[in-house]
Amino acid sequence: MTKPKPCVEAAALAHKAVIAREARRVTSYDVALVAGVSQSAVSRCFQAGASVSETTLARVMKAAGLLDYIPNAAARSLITRRSNIVAVLIASQANLHYPELLGELSQQMGARGKRVLLFMLPRETDVERVLSEVWQYQVDGVIAAAHLSSGHIAEFERRQMPLVLFNRTVRERPVHTVTCDHREAGRMLVSRLAAAGHRRFGIIAGLEDSTVANERRRGACERLAELGLPPPVVVPGQSDYPSGAAGLRAIISAMGAVPDAIICGSDVMAIGCLDCARHELGIDVPRQLSVAGFDAVEPSNWLSYNLTTLRQPMPRMAQAAAELLCAVIDNNHPAATPDRRVFSAQFIEGATARLEPVFSTITGATPGLAAPVAIM
Repeated sequence: MTKPKPCVEAAALAHKAVIAREARRVTSYDVALVAGVSQSAVSRCFQAGASVSETTLARVMKAAGLLDYIPNAAARSLITRRSNIVAVLIASQANLHYPELLGELSQQMGARGKRVLLFMLPRETDVERVLSEVWQYQVDGVIAAAHLSSGHIAEFERRQMPLVLFNRTVRERPVHTVTCDHREAGRMLVSRLAAAGHRRFGIIAGLEDSTVANERRRGACERLAELGLPPPVVVPGQSDYPSGAAGLRAIISAMGAVPDAIICGSDVMAIGCLDCARHELGIDVPRQLSVAGFDAVEPSNWLSYNLTTLRQPMPRMAQAAAELLCAVIDNNHPAATPDRRVFSAQFIEGATARLEPVFSTITGATPGLAAPVAIM
């Protein structure tokens, strides 16, 4: 005759006294003793998709609750050989929309039973130092929103570490990628502005080591050349507010007049450019000068700015990155055929750019082209 299992409540009460007397943490072995099952059965109860009977599951969960047992993620990872943690690498100066990305990634990963471990890079060139830290945490995979060299990717391959590049591309080696088409976004801005009669362009570029900023600038310059328009005056920027004002002054100084349009590598620089134009230089935006940015960060929508910009489909991109990385992790095959998912930016018709042709009344002026405005 099978010996009946002890009452879970009574067993838990007695065993809690033992644990308190020994001044230690509750373990899965304690839960197994109270529930009257094996330790492996307890482990299966806390593994998603594991085979366990309803009766055993009920006893284990009741015992765990009475003992205030919390599964040890580190110990479980020794058994499953997975930490259920993914690393996210982000260059801190790259973009203000990345808080939105982190929120989306955390939600997407949480729904898949994984947690996000964030590594912030002061600059994209700091990736070497950060990667040495990433290896120490035994993460299951990495989403990198920072520039990785061909050598870095080779190291991921050597370690068989699943990797998805976010808004970055590497042409030398095969790698999974989720990105917005930043070159096409730059081309789109020029096309819309040129169609409204803009001819003389200035560009306040982003960080020199930012792949995203360089792609946007390259696309804008390519499109201007295709349209037969003069090369833009390009000045450097740091993707911050002061760079917008400094960039505007530098462009005006180089041209000797206010250009028709200025394209900024980020919304923050565009806002700095706007404030300088309106409040320091007395330039009428958008009648005398059109200003456009990138990324549609929250301040760009504020009534004081209502910026003409481009928005990345961040929720969809984050979902794609999470799906892709988890698929590689679950298939235990990091070297799978690379998947490249490219998304298009959405044009936001704000109030800082002339998007309809404006015919000048000044004799000899080109239709759709505003007369130069000299800054004394």
